[in-house]
Amino acid sequence: MNADVTEVPTLRALLRRRDLGLRLVSADELLPDAALDRPLRWVHSSDLADPTPFLAEDLALLTTGTQFDRDSDIEVYVDRLADRGVLGLGFGTEVHRPGVPDELIEACARRGMPLFEVPYRTPFIAVARAHSEAIAAQAYARRSWALDTQRALALAALRPRGLDATVAELGRRLGVWAGMYDASGALVHAHPRDAVSASVRAGLGDRVAEVLARGLETGQSLAVEEQTFMLFTVGRGGQLRGVIALAIDALDPEARTVVTSVIAMAGLALEQSEQLARSRRRLHTQLLGSLLGDDPSLARRVLGSLPPAPVIVAVTGDAPTGALTDWWERRRSEHGTASFVAESDEGLTMCVSADDEALLDEIAHRFGIRIGASGPESYGVFSRAHAQALTALRQKSDAGVSRYADAVGSSILSALATDEARLVAESRLAPLRDHDARVGGDLERTLRTWLEHDAKAESAAVALGVHRHTLRSRIAQAGMLLGIDLSSFPARAELWTLLQTARD
Repeated sequence: MNADVTEVPTLRALLRRRDLGLRLVSADELLPDAALDRPLRWVHSSDLADPTPFLAEDLALLTTGTQFDRDSDIEVYVDRLADRGVLGLGFGTEVHRPGVPDELIEACARRGMPLFEVPYRTPFIAVARAHSEAIAAQAYARRSWALDTQRALALAALRPRGLDATVAELGRRLGVWAGMYDASGALVHAHPRDAVSASVRAGLGDRVAEVLARGLETGQSLAVEEQTFMLFTVGRGGQLRGVIALAIDALDPEARTVVTSVIAMAGLALEQSEQLARSRRRLHTQLLGSLLGDDPSLARRVLGSLPPAPVIVAVTGDAPTGALTDWWERRRSEHGTASFVAESDEGLTMCVSADDEALLDEIAHRFGIRIGASGPESYGVFSRAHAQALTALRQKSDAGVSRYADAVGSSILSALATDEARLVAESRLAPLRDHDARVGGDLERTLRTWLEHDAKAESAAVALGVHRHTLRSRIAQAGMLLGIDLSSFPARAELWTLLQTARD
């Protein structure tokens, strides 16, 4: 994290202090990577044979080695320190021993623990105080950095594209990639833009979409292609406005405070944008009323232009309105795609040029929603196109686009198969079905097969595997039960409609 230039308190930083005169005894090539560069929490001193019950992790221990005069096992001693998480061992020379014991050097080398010499002239308290001062300096530098960063972010928020500038300033101050995703899960701001590969951005976008779909507030850390990110949601649970992503695995308290302030500013900015969006949506709803009157003149005067005709009118009843409107607005700004989107009692209405019809499939897949789409029409018959879209929508039960041409191309009977029509059909067929259930008959299947074979007895009998006289007998019996003279075409058409409309 490129937060400030103050050196982080580590064992290496302590060894660099010339006033202390500390000398690294361990050979660099025998130490693990970054063994000297881990953040050092504290410096403690003890000559106990086993000081580990009184130690915390990530500290350096200073000792004069008097415990080794009591037949203490040096290897066991070092093992205990290493297992406890001690980052380094300082040995005070010329107090009880003229130098560092060879056994201690070998034991520390075996466990990869840095071992350094504390000369006689340097009191242990001076080493502890030097490290304490470094911690205080680092804390002061971090607080100063946080205050300076807060001021810089506040100034960025006042720029014309305040949210974009704020995210960019956050990335610069943290020295990492920072991205802002909107409520639809699309990346709208990023800095530096190309610091993250396209494949990683795509994978991260999928994870962001999952977070938004759950509608839960989060500050979680996750990995995408071995790159770690932290995600912070903007907005309240159930009403999320977006997500801020940072290419970082952890934040200290000062950096987290800065990020929290950015989340608050982003939430306020997006809330203001949402208020404007609500006003724009109300205007579009009123303009939709004029379009449904087949008069586009008012909409053209207010908006300046409409998608070029012929147009496709689409309706969805289960879409996240805000996120879908944002998606269309972003499509317009990035690709120049002309569209008209408005809310109504029937659902969200979308109007696009027929050349952009494929975008409806993209939306249905992205948001997992049902969409009914009209055929290509002019604005002079906008109301007809809207009615077509509603008809197509009613034919769709799962996510995807239902097009009017496909919906009406299947059958006129399917359009007439309302719940009321099904109830009438089932009531009319009840005597036939009751008879079949009571005696184990097959009159309903016989009628279906007979009608499917154009009411021709010979071919229908072959399909049923019965004699044609048996078939005729069954048809006569079915006609009597239903009270229908099946010798006429109108009666046969009515029977076919009943059989197609009623539930099996």
